[in-house]
Amino acid sequence: MQRIRASLLLAAALGGCTVGPDYRPRAAGELGVPDAYSVTAAPTREDLTRWWRGFDDPVLGDLVERAAAANLDIAQAAARLRQAREALVQSRADLLPTLNGSGGYSRSETLRGGGTVITLPDGTVQNVGGGGGSNFSLGLDAQYQLGLFGEVRRTVEASRAQYEASGFDQATVLLSVQAEVARNYVLARLYQLQLANARDSLALQDDNLEIAGFRVQAGLVSSLDQEQARVQRAQTAASIPQIEQQYNAAVSRLGVLTGQAPGALKPLLAAPRSIPRGPQTAGAGIPADVLRQRPDVRSAERNLAAATAQIGVAKAQLYPALAITGRLNSNAGTFGGLLETITGGLFAGVTQAIFNGGRLRSQVRGAEAATDAALAAYKQAVLVALEDVENALVALRSAQERERQFAIALDAANASAILSRSQYRTGLTDFTTLSQQEAALLSARNSAAQARGDQATALIQLYTALGGGWDAGAAPLADTDPQRLNQNGSR
Repeated sequence: MQRIRASLLLAAALGGCTVGPDYRPRAAGELGVPDAYSVTAAPTREDLTRWWRGFDDPVLGDLVERAAAANLDIAQAAARLRQAREALVQSRADLLPTLNGSGGYSRSETLRGGGTVITLPDGTVQNVGGGGGSNFSLGLDAQYQLGLFGEVRRTVEASRAQYEASGFDQATVLLSVQAEVARNYVLARLYQLQLANARDSLALQDDNLEIAGFRVQAGLVSSLDQEQARVQRAQTAASIPQIEQQYNAAVSRLGVLTGQAPGALKPLLAAPRSIPRGPQTAGAGIPADVLRQRPDVRSAERNLAAATAQIGVAKAQLYPALAITGRLNSNAGTFGGLLETITGGLFAGVTQAIFNGGRLRSQVRGAEAATDAALAAYKQAVLVALEDVENALVALRSAQERERQFAIALDAANASAILSRSQYRTGLTDFTTLSQQEAALLSARNSAAQARGDQATALIQLYTALGGGWDAGAAPLADTDPQRLNQNGSR
């Protein structure tokens, strides 16, 4: 017994030796993160956990919440997160011994000629001779892979990092879906406004065509005016089906994003609303914020941690492996006598790779190369995140300036169209001038609407680039109730 106890203590001491590099988080400077953005940005920023509320549009908020609860891409990401959690549970199980129990009962009967029949547990009958009676047996087997050089602990470390990375991947999908819902909602409202502009313009052109016809009949102008009016009206009418097709595509996309049939949201969006307008100013914070706030960056960091742990797993294969097995047995003629006599054994075995053609060392080098690739991917994710923020800031500023200028252009085009229409009615100008001013007015209306839509889209792009839309203070975890997950579609 003392020898066994000493062996276990020695094994436990050796088990504290873990080979391979310990993971070290990288500082912002090592990842190429500058102290400030190269474009003008407010140094402070508001809470972006529910950024869509800043647009003050209840329909938009409702659609984003629906998508978070029912989107099928998010449901797939949640399932992958649960898979990663179970992989962690399985790797943690290797830290503990494996126990297997067995039990048996057999009955023997003495034959008339002196033989004995044994009824085995599976129901078969065997003649073994001798006397009769019953036999009870119990057995317990234990196996323990000690992991002297930390291969089990490194495997658990890698599984835990992969589980956390899967959680951040799910958050990345969530943010992407939220942004896509908001963008398509802005497009749907933009197309509604463009449809209204086209129909208003078509009504004016119907009036112009009628006036041109009257003037031709009165001999005041040639039929050229009437033909020009017909051309202009037909061109405007031809643009309406195209806008309707674009509107239908945006609404259908919203339906699928919310886990419904493409046409499910048409009644909800049928009533036109203005393009949502968010805050006029938006802070971006400092570049280092993306390391904490962007889930894709945090996922890349966790993948690097997992790859680093795999180096230790590979290196441990170069060293001896210790396995301990034990067995307890008991046999008795009565059930109550099973604990009277117990036999057992404890075995320890050590294995060491002697020759494998360099395969194990190649695995170590492969794991090191995978870690280098993961580090490069992490740095790339950080740089792309910074690029996204700067591009969004520039796009927002550009859209705001264009909206201001198009507002001026729209006011001037509206005044010119009214004046031209009045002059044409009184014969002070020709139809070509009127047609040009009407076309300029329609273009100015659509350009102003497009600029407003671009501003809303750029703001959505900025919020997404900054990592808004989730709680960065808590790592996403797998739902422990798959039934509830299936019912709700998300955590």
